[in-house]
Amino acid sequence: MEYHITLPSKPRVVSEEGLQGVYEIDALYPGYGHTLGNSLRRIILSSLPGAAVTQVKIEGVPHEFATLEGVRETVMEILLNLKRVHFILHGDEPQTISLSARGPKSLTAKDFKLPSQVEISNPEQPIADLAGKNGIELEATIERGLGYVARETLTKDKVDIGTIALDATFTPIRRVNYEVENMRVGDRTDYNRLRILIETNGTIAPREALEKSIEVMIHQLKAIIGFQESLAEPEGARDDAAASEASKVKIADLGLSPRIVTSLEEAGIKSAAGLARKSASTLKELDGVGEKAIEEIGAALATLGLSLKGE
Repeated sequence: MEYHITLPSKPRVVSEEGLQGVYEIDALYPGYGHTLGNSLRRIILSSLPGAAVTQVKIEGVPHEFATLEGVRETVMEILLNLKRVHFILHGDEPQTISLSARGPKSLTAKDFKLPSQVEISNPEQPIADLAGKNGIELEATIERGLGYVARETLTKDKVDIGTIALDATFTPIRRVNYEVENMRVGDRTDYNRLRILIETNGTIAPREALEKSIEVMIHQLKAIIGFQESLAEPEGARDDAAASEASKVKIADLGLSPRIVTSLEEAGIKSAAGLARKSASTLKELDGVGEKAIEEIGAALATLGLSLKGE
């Protein structure tokens, strides 16, 4: 009796409306629906980068429990409104946005003065109502990150007096659900169909969120294929083997952010081996490659047993 495992289908679009998308993957081997669905759900929620406000400075405000004369909202309410603004940050370096206005006026996210690296996907989000002729001067720091990060973690160093540190929810995902149902494949009726619902905050498309989560999973699984050798190899032999293996790994397969991949490929760096021959200072001269990009590159090379060239 021959035994065959049918490979699953590629994701199929069931519906895409606004910020929601529903997708199906058919012909999963029995039990794989929950295995894959739960894994993808966790990756989508925890491993897709986004941008958020991490620090705020309001002129004349010493702390978040203060009030502003002529402003209907308390400082705490203004901070909560800022957290509801959805930012798109191009690049890895933190950026500063500012708002300066005098009343009477209702302020929304579109009133911010933005650098070219920052976009706002919901410009109609209310910020504050200026009831009188008094004004407001506000600066906020936008950073890129993963998941949820408490302000104590973000502000390892002491912040300046008058600067308010915030907890940051970087994830661009609002909701992820999945369900599994049985389907017929050939004579069997116990294969799985996986249906995934994804809702984002508008800074990333639901389809892109699913694609990136699959790429993250593949990258992580590739890194653990095979076993470590129990006997120590000569240092030179390990280096030669790592370099030979790395020469086969393309930059696009390292799991780096798309912006970093584009910058490296435009500079003629096509493989992991070629990347390992570059120093951090050389890479920083490229557009779109900053300190956080160097950290991401270093972590990706480490999975191959490589590192950037020393200065």
